[in-house]
Amino acid sequence: MSREDGVPADTIAAEILAYYERGAERERLLFGRGELERVRTRELLTRHLPAAPASVLDVGGGWGVHAFWLTEQGYDVHLIDPVPGHIEQARERMSEPGVYPLASARVGDARQLDQASDSVDTVLLLGPLYHLPERADRLLALREARRVLRTDGLVFAVGISRFASLLDGLNGQRLNDPEFARIVEQDLRDGQHRNPSERQGYFTTAFFHHPDELREEVAAAEFAVADILGIEGPGYWMVHDLEARLSDPAQREQLLLAARAIEREPTLLGLGPHIMAIARKE
Repeated sequence: MSREDGVPADTIAAEILAYYERGAERERLLFGRGELERVRTRELLTRHLPAAPASVLDVGGGWGVHAFWLTEQGYDVHLIDPVPGHIEQARERMSEPGVYPLASARVGDARQLDQASDSVDTVLLLGPLYHLPERADRLLALREARRVLRTDGLVFAVGISRFASLLDGLNGQRLNDPEFARIVEQDLRDGQHRNPSERQGYFTTAFFHHPDELREEVAAAEFAVADILGIEGPGYWMVHDLEARLSDPAQREQLLLAARAIEREPTLLGLGPHIMAIARKE
């Protein structure tokens, strides 16, 4: 069974689709704690991306928060996302005056890309892996990324840390809720994050990676792993006035310095909410 747009109906689990169709992603990376994720992600991309105008396939890129930024830098960016509402938002943004348009924006599945083989310089998987709970599906997504990449092309693959819910619970009062405590127990046991109550703040169906698992899966897809990096660093959980500090240039730089200082430390890779693998197609 397929939707009218031709994408298989099971491209994305119903609860994940419902979570994002509520607009959860629209401003998450623009303000508050999400700003640190956005700034650091862009820092790491800038450090490793080939020079513009290289081609970038942003798979699972939401409404295009990174895709539009890359287009402004001169990259040829194609956006794919399984949530129709995200693609509608991206197309609306492209119609706004002064916005650099994407090369394309379409609904699609990371496991079956509508993209020619050996056709792009870079693939971003900044979200798909953690919404594919089964390892086999994550490998499919990684192998599809490898298929569409040219030789020497790069993939940037992000996972949520196995310890994210635990640290989030410690940062606030959520561990006092028995329901959230059960979620944390399962996350730590097998990485399978579930939210039966569908409370928005408890996220949705996902897989949380141990850093070693992310490295192993990327390598299993026949990539040469160049780096495994922590994205946000300790400030994400430890600084309670994070938004205020991010708005102050000097304190913002301190947060970024802290993230850089431990970004490759194996014992601390899971300290922040997100982990990035950077790998090359040989």
